[in-house]
Amino acid sequence: GAPPPPPPARLTPHYLRKAAAYARARADQGCFPRLRWPCWRHIACGKLQLSREIAWLYFELFRGLLGPAPPLRLRWAEAEAACASAEELERERSKARALTRPRAGGARTPPKGEPGPTWLFPFLLFLYVQQLHKVSLRRSLLGDEWPSPRTQSPSLTGKSAGGNKNWNDQEHLAFVQSHLLDMLELLLEPEQLSASSHSSCSSLVSYEAVCALSFLLEGTVGNSGTVWPLHELALRQPCHGHNGYSKVSRAFSLAKLESWLRSSLTANPLGMTVCLKAGKKLAWAQQVEGTTRRAKIACSARVVPKVSPMVIMSQVYRQTLAKSSDTLVGAHVRIHRCNESFIYLLSPLRSVSIEKCRNSTFVLGPVEMSVHVQSCDNIKVIVVCHRLSLSSTTGCTFHTLTPTQPLILSGNQAVSFAPFHTHYPMLEDHMAQVGLATLPNYWDSPMLVCRDSGDTSVFRLLPPWDFYTFVIPFEMEGDTTETPGGLPQEYQEVLSQREQKVQVWQRMVKEAGLSRDQRKQFQTLVENKFYEWLVQTGNRQQLDSLVPPAVGSKQAAG
Repeated sequence: GAPPPPPPARLTPHYLRKAAAYARARADQGCFPRLRWPCWRHIACGKLQLSREIAWLYFELFRGLLGPAPPLRLRWAEAEAACASAEELERERSKARALTRPRAGGARTPPKGEPGPTWLFPFLLFLYVQQLHKVSLRRSLLGDEWPSPRTQSPSLTGKSAGGNKNWNDQEHLAFVQSHLLDMLELLLEPEQLSASSHSSCSSLVSYEAVCALSFLLEGTVGNSGTVWPLHELALRQPCHGHNGYSKVSRAFSLAKLESWLRSSLTANPLGMTVCLKAGKKLAWAQQVEGTTRRAKIACSARVVPKVSPMVIMSQVYRQTLAKSSDTLVGAHVRIHRCNESFIYLLSPLRSVSIEKCRNSTFVLGPVEMSVHVQSCDNIKVIVVCHRLSLSSTTGCTFHTLTPTQPLILSGNQAVSFAPFHTHYPMLEDHMAQVGLATLPNYWDSPMLVCRDSGDTSVFRLLPPWDFYTFVIPFEMEGDTTETPGGLPQEYQEVLSQREQKVQVWQRMVKEAGLSRDQRKQFQTLVENKFYEWLVQTGNRQQLDSLVPPAVGSKQAAG
């Protein structure tokens, strides 16, 4: 939910408090309690000085985080695909507002008589947590945080993870602890704030503000395995003395609520850190002889319903790894330091992160949320996904089908975008499971997000004459027999021309009148030339890695 680049200059607590006050004062214009797109566009562009594209990015990104059901996602896609002009698209977006429930595992229906959770409040929190990626002067001067055990989280190699904060459970905990009071003040009613827009010792936090906090926080009682959203935990009778809840005012004492939250906060017990330390190890990859690199693949247990599992894959080297598994369904997948490999994950996924990989091809099942590629060189990613973002990549190619513009963040060079060009038998079924359609498709309209990514020369659309279809070399059951949505006309024409050349060549060989010995000699010559091409292009390794491993080293199921 927090794109890696630092947030815009005005996306700060001060301006967010002003935006909250502005929205409250214009409830009759669709700003409160449920913020509509036209009102947010006015606040974002007129008050926060964001571009319309960035304003829609945040609005749409947050809407997706609320976990809309796949049929609703498909209806949104159908309505947007039917728009014939930018004006029609804007009118369609103007109908957009929040869903009333946060993501699965988030806020549920409040008790009878209580107000429902407000959409504006969790959206403000979503905007606030963009500060997670804010560049600090201290970090820029020293290259890292001050040494502190609370900000250190092990990476896939056992070292501290200082790169992508989105995966760092300890960074999340430290951020919430450091900014908890600011977030609570952001949700206070205007009469609970002083003239300086800060709280006082007598300030009260409304129940719907605590409902909004359920967008970020959830927990358990004692050793129970049941996960509850924050507002349901806060309403439990034994907690009232600690969090200051009053049944009369239906509100919480700010001071007591903050103290209760601070004393109870802990890092995510279902996140990457725990997955690395205690997750189930999966023997999916072969261990390549003659190398010190050892493949590591682990998954978190599905111990909590509605919480997406995590699969971590690291240091897969010089091999083909292919899986379609219940372990992957709805999972957050992190792929790290994989080199010279071909990885096929043919299941519907929740999100995917690919980091520090080289000279590899990744073929992914439909991804419900986002695919983020960071610090990779010369990789190819083939995927149907809701969103694609990339930062610090060099020479990478992306064959995508996506209803949103690919985000080009900072540090990219020689990026190529191309249409999605493959299929497997279960692909369309998997797309329906995660709510992805063939239209709209913005694979060819990337958005340059960061200032240093403003040079359009960092990317290109793959020329049709360099385009070839991709065959997934595995048999599966299913009904999909062709690329969903087909190919753009200019790419299809090139393929048709190549097919015609093959037919002409085959006819020429047939009509050459070669003797039996000549045909055998000619066949040997063609096979030798083909073998040379396989070696020169590196495709020999891909074919060799498709040979099933010996019985003793067979990849494990799971």
